[in-house]
Amino acid sequence: MRKPLIGISTYWLDSVVWNDSRESPAAFLPTHYVHMLQASGGTVLMLPPDQPTVAEHVVAQLDGLVIAGGPDVAPEHYGAVRDLRTGPPSVARDNWELALIKAAVATRAPLLGICRGMQLLNVSLGGTLVQHLDGHLTPGIFGAHPVNPIPGTLYHSLVPERSTVATYHHQAVHQLGVGLVPSALADDGTIEAIEAVGTQWVLGVQWHPEMGSDTRVLEGLVKAANRR
Repeated sequence: MRKPLIGISTYWLDSVVWNDSRESPAAFLPTHYVHMLQASGGTVLMLPPDQPTVAEHVVAQLDGLVIAGGPDVAPEHYGAVRDLRTGPPSVARDNWELALIKAAVATRAPLLGICRGMQLLNVSLGGTLVQHLDGHLTPGIFGAHPVNPIPGTLYHSLVPERSTVATYHHQAVHQLGVGLVPSALADDGTIEAIEAVGTQWVLGVQWHPEMGSDTRVLEGLVKAANRR
């Protein structure tokens, strides 16, 4: 049986030192994403930054889309003044992923945003972000904390119980974008998951499911992609 084709955006670095000491740009993705999507029943297609004008064509070839984690979203996209603690912009990636998200929403393609991907989903629909959460960032180290699903949401249908998730972020949703609702909260009230109102499979999670062993969120995406 054909496995659904899941596109996932990739990281972009302007300069990487390779084994022969040459420096050149690189598009890459941690293998945790690939392995977890494959374990959840999908076939993975990596999507490095491209011209935003081709995003609609690309999404039309896919059964589902994942926007991966990565650098901070440029605050200019949501009309905010840059906080000194916000990381440097990733212009090509921001523009590409915003176009992918808009194409997926417009064509009702199943969409999962992970960490930065959730934040970018919110921004794409007119929402804003908190640029820094005190105490939420230890450089180079993943943390863990519990999240609480909100009954009646898509996320609650996938993971109905309070669960501990792997986290690595210092930004969060502030004002929700149009057509989005919260679907999980941290104990301090921080929005940890968001989703689209209605029947379209659109979900964003603040944490990194690919770093854990619970495949239910990714399996939910793959099942929705399979139905598509």
